[in-house]
Amino acid sequence: MAITELVRIYVPATMPMLAALRSSGKLGEGSLTAHAVTPALREWYAEGDEEELEYVAFTRAAQAALQLLRHDSEAPRRRVVVSADVPANSLVRADVELGSSTVRLPQPIALADVASIHLDGTDAIEQVAAAAEVVDEALAGDPDAQFTVDGAEDHELEWYAVSELDELTSD
Repeated sequence: MAITELVRIYVPATMPMLAALRSSGKLGEGSLTAHAVTPALREWYAEGDEEELEYVAFTRAAQAALQLLRHDSEAPRRRVVVSADVPANSLVRADVELGSSTVRLPQPIALADVASIHLDGTDAIEQVAAAAEVVDEALAGDPDAQFTVDGAEDHELEWYAVSELDELTSD
């Protein structure tokens, strides 16, 4: 019997996406963009160990969560990253640029594949709201916008077990 290799991925999300995960048992509708330790990321960070590479992929997912918030004005201003373990052969590398951590999944992620949930504490809401407003400008190279985004990134996302999903989405 062949053993399927699993890969840890980090999926940018919002609180409404967490609520949908809770109600449907799936994260996403159709194709999902996520971040993972890819060959391109390993090559770019040749000196980094596995833990450092995972942190880079996780951080990029948190940055992408800001972009989701920019385009969903109704979502609470809290970055969300869902960590999941999926079969390596289910991933499609979205970008082969050196240093890229972006991957695509052609299907939603099942709740059973979720390893943990990470989200901003309530103390970060103000900075995250400001960062969500200017994240696109920061990505385009605006130093003032980048300063605002960095302020949000100073807040570490809090870790939650999958068993806490009901509590996280009940307000």
